[in-house]
Amino acid sequence: MANNIEVKDLLDAGVHFGHLTRRWDPNMAPYIYMERNGIHIINLYKTAAKIDEASEALKKIAASGRKILFVATKKQAKEIVAEKASKANQPYITERWPGGMLTNFVTIRKAVKKMAAIDRMKKDGTFNTLSKKERLQVDRLRAKLEKNLGSISDMTRLPGALFVVDITREHIAVKEAQKLNIPIFAMVDTNSDPRQVQYVIPANDDASKSIDKVMTYVSDAIIEGLNERKASKEEPKAAAPAEKAPAPAAEAAPKAEEAPVVAEAAKQEEE
Repeated sequence: MANNIEVKDLLDAGVHFGHLTRRWDPNMAPYIYMERNGIHIINLYKTAAKIDEASEALKKIAASGRKILFVATKKQAKEIVAEKASKANQPYITERWPGGMLTNFVTIRKAVKKMAAIDRMKKDGTFNTLSKKERLQVDRLRAKLEKNLGSISDMTRLPGALFVVDITREHIAVKEAQKLNIPIFAMVDTNSDPRQVQYVIPANDDASKSIDKVMTYVSDAIIEGLNERKASKEEPKAAAPAEKAPAPAAEAAPKAEEAPVVAEAAKQEEE
């Protein structure tokens, strides 16, 4: 994976631009290369190494069958994250983070089930028996649930990891994951505290080009992990040996206890 990460590509995407020096978090010092015109510049060699490290870990999680929940509610990240997460068949939150999404997951699942129940009503005709006013209310509820929870409708259990764009903005999601010991992967800019997450990717988390570039590497790693999982499932089927055909009855050797009977029959035949 490391060979595919070109520092020049990261540079062209503007991944190296941090925040104003007066807005920095001192804990980001190890990832800062220099200061230019009052803006911190991120060390892209460290970014490339961290992307590689995070990608390997995400690939293993995907290969194990666990889901990775993507969180990005800022305007410039929404569409990119939704597209890349969908491509990798992973759940995502790009609207407002629902409080208790992780810590109160049972309640969130009930809301998702309510959405499925409305869909069943529409299929079996029950929906048409409601009054016009009730149908309107149900449709509004369905639209609201779809907007907030539609992307996580297939997530039947807590995710194996969280991937966050801008941990300062998504601090509630980060706190919930910390409480449940769910590993956090994140794009961390120079104004955030990297100690809050296990897998830090020092990068510009405001520019859409930068977000797109990092998300591409991450989603490709997850797809790779999913493909490995699929291949490992298919291997046992292909490796199963073909059953041996039973030997023809005529060629079967006589059993030990049958030997005297066979000898006697042969003797009678000769006579």
